[in-house]
Amino acid sequence: MIADILADTKTRMARAVEAAKDDFATVRTGRANPQLFQKILVDYYGTPTPLAQLASLANQEARTLVVTPYDKSALKAIEQAIRDTPNLGANPTNDGNLVRVTMPELTAERRKEYVKLVRSKGEDAKVHLRGIRRKSKDELDALKSDVGEDELVRAEKELDGITRTHVDEIDEALKRKEAELLEV
Repeated sequence: MIADILADTKTRMARAVEAAKDDFATVRTGRANPQLFQKILVDYYGTPTPLAQLASLANQEARTLVVTPYDKSALKAIEQAIRDTPNLGANPTNDGNLVRVTMPELTAERRKEYVKLVRSKGEDAKVHLRGIRRKSKDELDALKSDVGEDELVRAEKELDGITRTHVDEIDEALKRKEAELLEV
């Protein structure tokens, strides 16, 4: 039973770390990256639809991304959704067949804002990990009458180790993203 709880905790924490890394990828650096556009929702016939479901995304150059819609009637909506996305600062242009998105150069001030944003996202991810740890600890405490005290102490130490490992993974991803953001 303890092993099941710990295995479940590992998988949930691994998913939380992956979600945090995906979230970090949505914060732009100096280059155009299709992942920046993964969470953009386009109003497609009255329904908020992820951009990735409406169009293909391709890097044309370092700072230019080409969005080719599967349905040409969605061009205006896609262009508007990209323009309205906060923290992107992109300038989309529509040529009737596709949307070209040119990313502006980042200023030093804007880079610092993005670093703050990434740190905030990292802290949110760590809070989520601590929540998973707390829930797992409660599940272990519920087993107190079924298993020995020594086994619970060992399980809690292992739980702390698992949590520490995953927090370290988030910290590493955060350091890489900060370095990427501050790189000129």
